[in-house]
Amino acid sequence: MNAEFFSAISDIEKEKGIPQTYMLEKIEQALLAALKKDYPTCAECARVVLDPVEKTVDMFMQKTVVETVENPNTQYSVEQARKILLGALPGNLINEPVDTTRFGRIAAQAAKQVIIQGIREAERNIVYDEFTSKEHEILTGIVSRIDPRSGSVSIQIGASSEHTEAMLSSSERIPNEILKDGDRIKVYVIEVRKSTRGPQILISRTHPGLVKRLFELEVPEIFDGIVEIRSIAREAGNRTKIAVVSNDPDVEPIGACVGPKGARVNTIVSELGGEKIDIVKYSDDPVEYIASALSPSEVVSVTMFEGGKSCRVIVPDNQLSLAIGKEGQNVRLAARLTGFKIDIKPESQA
Repeated sequence: MNAEFFSAISDIEKEKGIPQTYMLEKIEQALLAALKKDYPTCAECARVVLDPVEKTVDMFMQKTVVETVENPNTQYSVEQARKILLGALPGNLINEPVDTTRFGRIAAQAAKQVIIQGIREAERNIVYDEFTSKEHEILTGIVSRIDPRSGSVSIQIGASSEHTEAMLSSSERIPNEILKDGDRIKVYVIEVRKSTRGPQILISRTHPGLVKRLFELEVPEIFDGIVEIRSIAREAGNRTKIAVVSNDPDVEPIGACVGPKGARVNTIVSELGGEKIDIVKYSDDPVEYIASALSPSEVVSVTMFEGGKSCRVIVPDNQLSLAIGKEGQNVRLAARLTGFKIDIKPESQA
């Protein structure tokens, strides 16, 4: 029976990845709790020893041999001790085996609950450790359920062979994106938290980090560090501006991101449900950087104001609406991308 017991623990380690040492510790705690429940007066001297090498489970009451017994629950007289161990002397510790068949139903149930809880806790820790290493990365998930009231989506995601459910809240969904059960989508892992119900994996489809990781997947030059993403400004579902710079004079950063016939950027646009992406060239010169950030509009001049990160941009009259963008989106994203407050004026007014 003991051999089967230790074999079962070994199987748990293989199937769930829970170390035998952890399980043995939890089982020892469970058996000890059950032993104390059935022998409350002897709780102080209750002992449990599990030996995976010899495949033995020993449960006993460990009492001290004394000349004069003051506490019979923890002490033996010399005469009592010598009935168990010949030659016992004062100060010796005597182990009195416990008949486990006398275990009460409540005590056994308590032991079972501790073991089950230990397995759950170990599984949660494994999932937490696995997904913590995936923070700020992209994972592919499968839509398993959509809540029609809140708009939240349950996503089955897996960092390896194990799959865990994560909730994509309505605020982290791309606006107007239509998802169906069984759809495979890429999500960005914002954070992994510990909670009483297990690891809570916070995922997003609107985070700028999703765009950054998608470019790293699609553009080898970014993955290798030849082209660097310096800044991203995003309004999910509508438009994103991304500033790139090349660390190699022979590599044109915008061309590398766009790819042959736009293949690379089109793959990302498709993943994001048709979201427009403007790729602009980063520059350490604020004037040049701001002019690039207002793409696709032409810029006549950029005047930097003293005492703060603000500027005035002059654009051709026929480019004013393009520079501002629909509902101010283009200039708003350019300001977020560069970190400057931008005031746009038409050339005629200037």
